[in-house]
Amino acid sequence: MTAGLAGSAHMNHGKDWYDWHRPYADHGSPLAHRLRLVQRHIAAWLDERPGKPVTVVSVCAGQGRDILDVLAARPDATRVGATLIEYDPRNVAAARATAAAENLDTVTVMQADAGDLASYRQAVPADLVIMAGVLGNISDADARTTINALPQLCALGATVIWTRTRSTPDLTPAIRTWLADAGFAEEAFHAPDGVLFSVGVHRFTGTPQPLPAGGKIFQFIA
Repeated sequence: MTAGLAGSAHMNHGKDWYDWHRPYADHGSPLAHRLRLVQRHIAAWLDERPGKPVTVVSVCAGQGRDILDVLAARPDATRVGATLIEYDPRNVAAARATAAAENLDTVTVMQADAGDLASYRQAVPADLVIMAGVLGNISDADARTTINALPQLCALGATVIWTRTRSTPDLTPAIRTWLADAGFAEEAFHAPDGVLFSVGVHRFTGTPQPLPAGGKIFQFIA
């Protein structure tokens, strides 16, 4: 997961996306809390599909802690074909080192711009799409464009796990509406007291769409 926010980091020179991960070391931090929620949903999603080969794509994967930590704890990790798309080379190296250390041979960590649809060519359609730390670091217009593009990334019946801050102005009501309009049914939405993050889980009930050869869906601005 990290909840990696680092995709398209080359377009944002103001933040160090490798250093951004440091609060994960504090178990009581909001970022660590958010990570545990996302991991819980990933693990539950896998538990609901025992023995079935599944594909996962993580958008702006950062150091991949959400999916890699879950897979490292599971005896059935080899049935999960996961592609982590991340731009920052240090985060890519960290994710690859974790995958290698945990013998996660079915995990691919790509150094690529997750805002470019061409980056997904070998990774989709996916059964699970993780968008942790994406929607809060792009424009509202790009958030809507990205949500509208999800049917091009999702397999039939896929699940999307996403996060977004609820700081003012809170875009999460609009995001949930846009997801519904794009063919997604809400399965969970967490907005814990005392923190600003939210975590949503939506299931794709629409018809998968073909992936275009290319095109831009978002650019990081935060």
